[in-house]
Amino acid sequence: MKELIDIVAAYNIAAKQGKKTALATVVQVEGSAYRRAGARMLITEDGQLTGAISGGCLEGDALRKALLVILQQEPMLVTYDTTDDDDAKLGVGLGCNGIIHILIEPITEDPNNPISLLKTVVSGRRNAVLVTLFSVEDRKAPQPGTCLCLTSSELLPNRLESSVHHKQIIDDAKRVMEGQRSDTKFYNDGISYTAFVEFVKPLISLVVVGAGNDAIPLTKLAAVLGWDTTVIDGRPNYALPERFPSAQKVIVAKPGQALSHISINEHTAFVLMTHNYNYELALLKELLPLQPSYVGVLGPKKKLARLLAEIENGGQQITEEQLKNVYGPVGLDIGSEGPEEIALSIVAEIKAVLSKRKGYSLKYKPASIHAPHLTTIAN
Repeated sequence: MKELIDIVAAYNIAAKQGKKTALATVVQVEGSAYRRAGARMLITEDGQLTGAISGGCLEGDALRKALLVILQQEPMLVTYDTTDDDDAKLGVGLGCNGIIHILIEPITEDPNNPISLLKTVVSGRRNAVLVTLFSVEDRKAPQPGTCLCLTSSELLPNRLESSVHHKQIIDDAKRVMEGQRSDTKFYNDGISYTAFVEFVKPLISLVVVGAGNDAIPLTKLAAVLGWDTTVIDGRPNYALPERFPSAQKVIVAKPGQALSHISINEHTAFVLMTHNYNYELALLKELLPLQPSYVGVLGPKKKLARLLAEIENGGQQITEEQLKNVYGPVGLDIGSEGPEEIALSIVAEIKAVLSKRKGYSLKYKPASIHAPHLTTIAN
């Protein structure tokens, strides 16, 4: 999502300056590659790049292809095949042993052009689906490109009505939205088309409860990842915007008022680090029934045990379901020392939990790094 936000911001600047642009999207990967389907990069006519479609090895060649796309105003599908040991002949030296298909689209003045669809995705804290339609088998056939954006409240087509598959594509987008997992679909009506139906999650919203000095590196690291960060504390001399320039919001509130400032969804994570036991006790009482996807509590296990025991002794029942997403001590065990390393362990744990991953070394993962997309065929 951060990449999409950066691309939209770069496009807005380029548009104001009157620059023509193109959007490169990784639409299909066979085998191994640095970036997976859904990676994007904006290219301006003067060679500025925002986003990435590889680890840096494809960008130069993609730039040259994009300039041609901007000149001709026609989409182009480009394939890089690195399964040959002598991939240096491509001039890119990938060494990934995969086949990467990249669709490059000119950004026109059409109101629902690809960037407009990306703007819809990034404009709200909600799940979305983007559909990119292309033909690998017939490169001379029309390449529809980014043709649909679906959110919980909007269905925006981009010249999709001309496709004989438009109803199937919409239905497939709805199924991906419901299943919350990207998919690849195939259609055939004389021309074989592939649709990358991409499920896009909103940014993680991080709520840092506590405005002490150790919260500062946590908000800085979250900003690097593009997370939407809010800092809440009851102390007005600590909860100051100038102390947390990386946070989107800095709020002074008592624990009973804190949650009224927050919109909680499945992508919201809380970290309690006020070093004020009574503040965290009062807030945890309110948080537990809401069952956020992640609640981290800074401090030793005995502190969390005491908090929970005191809540139960006060007459509030705590269920196993409520405890499932409570993490204390907060963070992954990476040997952290000091606020910066602790912030790293916290961010890593939040990302792992919200991605439903274990957070262990990839060295020990028996399968490939990236889970494969499910594929089905529609005739």
